[in-house]
Amino acid sequence: MAWSTGTQVDARFRHMMAHGTPVHAVATAMVDGRPVAVTGNEDDVRVWNLVTGEQIGCFPYRHDGAVRAVPTTVLEGRPVAIMGGDSAMSVWDLATAEQIGDTLEGVCAVATAVVDGRPVAIASGGKDRTVRVWDLAAGQPVGDPLHGHDGPMHAVGTAVVDGRPISIAIGEDGTTRVWDLATRQQIGEPLHGHDGPMYAVATAVVDGRPVAVTSGGEDGTVVRVWDLAAGQPVGDPLHGHDGEVYAVATAVVDGRPVAVTSGEDGTTRVWDLATRQQIGEPLEGHDLEVWAVATGVVEGRPVAVTGGEWGTVWVWDLATRQQIGNPLRGHSRDISAVATGVVEGRPVAVTSSCDDNTVRVWDLATGEQIGEPLQDPTGLVRAEATAAVEGRPVAVTRDKDRTVRVWDLTTRQQIGHALQVPTGSGVLVATTTVAVTGSKDGTVRVWDLATGQPIGNPQQGHTDYVQAAALGELEGRPVAVTGGHDGTVRVWDLATGEPIGEPLQGRTGWLRAAATTVLDGRQVAVAVSSDGTARIWDLTTRQQIGDPMRGHGKNISHAAIGVMEGRLVTVTGCHEGTVRVWDVATGEQVGPELVFPADVTALAVAPGGRLVVGFGHEVAVLSPR
Repeated sequence: MAWSTGTQVDARFRHMMAHGTPVHAVATAMVDGRPVAVTGNEDDVRVWNLVTGEQIGCFPYRHDGAVRAVPTTVLEGRPVAIMGGDSAMSVWDLATAEQIGDTLEGVCAVATAVVDGRPVAIASGGKDRTVRVWDLAAGQPVGDPLHGHDGPMHAVGTAVVDGRPISIAIGEDGTTRVWDLATRQQIGEPLHGHDGPMYAVATAVVDGRPVAVTSGGEDGTVVRVWDLAAGQPVGDPLHGHDGEVYAVATAVVDGRPVAVTSGEDGTTRVWDLATRQQIGEPLEGHDLEVWAVATGVVEGRPVAVTGGEWGTVWVWDLATRQQIGNPLRGHSRDISAVATGVVEGRPVAVTSSCDDNTVRVWDLATGEQIGEPLQDPTGLVRAEATAAVEGRPVAVTRDKDRTVRVWDLTTRQQIGHALQVPTGSGVLVATTTVAVTGSKDGTVRVWDLATGQPIGNPQQGHTDYVQAAALGELEGRPVAVTGGHDGTVRVWDLATGEPIGEPLQGRTGWLRAAATTVLDGRQVAVAVSSDGTARIWDLTTRQQIGDPMRGHGKNISHAAIGVMEGRLVTVTGCHEGTVRVWDVATGEQVGPELVFPADVTALAVAPGGRLVVGFGHEVAVLSPR
């Protein structure tokens, strides 16, 4: 990513990965020398490369309920993840994605430790109120279950105290119990401090002493720190979250031990365990509850990995706590359209929001906003296209009444009078001299951008709302390619206003987006349909080229065409927050799916192969690697 605005995306954000359903468990590990995150939801456990944010593995989840824990360890030299759920756990090789041994029954929460040189899993049985120890190499329980809690347990952790491996278990009864894993005896009395359920526990070393960090629920104490050797609380509870705290992890940042907490308020907070103060502002990005948090190291920098209600997994840089340079602030509401152009020799992106009523111009190289936003006097403005009128770079916009205006991007002033398009029309595309609008009555109109007057009569042929259009050239003639709710794609001669040939057939849904380009000397059109496909058409032969490009679900909604690394590509986006790049010549997907932390609402391919994406409130520019 070259740059991104930060209205909605926190400055410390590094990557976002998407599951699709709530993520309840997160852990980190090293696989083949790469730092990875392991995440679990209701359907599977996934492995992600923390450097690139790409998914590199997926394990099926065959237990009841959701994945509640995915701790990692090393078993006989192999990095493994332990998949724990509401009833069972299983061990998986992270390098080969294969299960090791049999499924172990009776598990709710899991942690790992080493006892007498052997890796073990510490598992709480949930409703049976016990803690069990499993030899991971043998796949067998070690001794009898550990008893003591008066209610279901929600989390377990491990540490080393005075050279002894111990287990810490917390649960519904609000107590923390510590067990010597070698002797299998409880150490001291239960630790009391929370008056309600406890959800998470993590361990660290502060000033040379092992501590446990526990999160509370409705009792208002939120987070407490415990001296494990003395069996005493350390200082007052940590307050800051607005609601219950569901997850806790620990790390070392700049030599300081810290706790990282997440919860009901959708924020992740970092605490200095020595001074007991919150470090900086909360990490914000998740819209709803954050259920899980883990920490790791990526390229020498400590990171936090968080999983939330929407099924998203976020990676945060814990060391910087600050953005380099000033935050790129812009739109305050969802982006509705993106176009690209050139202003005074600089490639720019022009973005608009129908909700915050502004059009903004961005320097594609630096990410800086150029000048003040353009604001239509009627509000609800949408920038549909850029063009050049009499040598001046312009943006073409429409407002809530479908009034079309032309703006000089250099002077930031409106040019001439508004185009008086019929009610129910909206500008779709523009060239150096004309704009094309489509209407709910199925007509297509062409407008002279310099005079603001219609050219010829409305073009009739569509039987329903025309929602998409693109401009091109066919045998030396300027043409428009249009489509919409009637399911047809039509080609029009812009000089005569007459249709060229019969409609292009092949879709099973209505057209959502269109683009044109030249492929091997042939003028082609790319049409994106509500059936979830993108199809390429030869406009001369009127034949489809190759098979439909499939990959998105039926929420595919945007398309753009351009050149990336010398290859002609079409880029498709959908409301589920994903973008795919396709080689137009082969119809094959190029690279992995790109995932964004909000709905993708606009796309454009800019000069130099840069991809401009509007998602949620934000604008991001991606450069080819």
